[in-house]
Amino acid sequence: MLFTAGDIAAKLGGNVLGDHTMPLTGFQAADRARAGDLTFAENRTFFERAEQSAASAIIVDKNFTSERKVLIHVTSARIAFAKVVPLFYPEPGPPTGIHPSAIISEKAEVHPEACVGAHVIIGDGAKIGARTVLHGNNYVDENCVIGEDCAIFHNVSLYPRTELGDRVRIHAGTIVGSDGFGYVQEGGKHLKVPQIGNVVIDDDVEIGANVTIDRGALGPTHIGKGTKIDNLVQIAHNVSTGENCLVVAQAGIAGSTKLGDYCTIAGQVGIAGHLRIGNHVTIAAQSGVMRDINDGGKWWGTPAQPDKQMKRQLLALQKLPDLLRRYNRFEKFAKPRIMTPEELAESKAKAEAAKAAKAAKNAAAAELAAEKNA
Repeated sequence: MLFTAGDIAAKLGGNVLGDHTMPLTGFQAADRARAGDLTFAENRTFFERAEQSAASAIIVDKNFTSERKVLIHVTSARIAFAKVVPLFYPEPGPPTGIHPSAIISEKAEVHPEACVGAHVIIGDGAKIGARTVLHGNNYVDENCVIGEDCAIFHNVSLYPRTELGDRVRIHAGTIVGSDGFGYVQEGGKHLKVPQIGNVVIDDDVEIGANVTIDRGALGPTHIGKGTKIDNLVQIAHNVSTGENCLVVAQAGIAGSTKLGDYCTIAGQVGIAGHLRIGNHVTIAAQSGVMRDINDGGKWWGTPAQPDKQMKRQLLALQKLPDLLRRYNRFEKFAKPRIMTPEELAESKAKAEAAKAAKAAKNAAAAELAAEKNA
């Protein structure tokens, strides 16, 4: 699509420094840009690269100037990037219609504006909202509810009674509503605890590829509004996330843990079960969380601890090799002067014997002096 620099600035609420009529036909990173492309720069290093590129204009949020490029100054270059790319590369509108290979229960309700792709199976009592797209090979089990404007990509399975709000996106291979991992021991064997709950996913949630979200044992597993879940995440039964959380790849959250709003769970984090994680908490990558975290906490490490405390421990650990070298030098110097327990006992016995001999000698001398004076 064709825009001018002025058009883009108007849509972003920014200002143009240079030719407002500069035609822009695409958006690219600086190292791939061609004439007519728009790019962006968040710092001096990226700006210098962008200036040397073939791009026609640069989105900036710093007080940069250029004699070679048209600049579009905005409040945040990264937010502008997220907003401007869809202008040049808009997603196609949702398709409609039902593929002849789809199998849809007569007891299901599919909105006329919904799209049901090839080899989709929709069970009894399921409801599919307007403009929702089931791309193909999806299994929507009985009594599932999918809201409006959702995108369910290939090979996604929704177990019975799963509920999705509006504008939910679930990427390929994800399983929502499988049995929670619940067992008790009886007679030396693992007895399965029935998982009779469901999964409830609120509006504007996006779930990556090959994610697994288990249904609750009793009651729902709940994903809060606006939460974004990366690929390969495991969310166990009866977990509840607040609104607008970020859960990054390969993280795992054990059963019945509750996350507050705006939590960031970085890659490969493990969170134990039955914990309470407050609002605006950040947990750094590969951390192992084993206790509750209050609002605003920044934790990392295994076991996870407050970041300042963990940093002090890490700094102390970095000093350990030098401390060991110093200790070894001290030990080499002091070892000849350090007695074994046997040597210490022998020395103590000798000292006591010498003390006793000295006392006997003094007593004899006193006795002799007394005899002379008599």
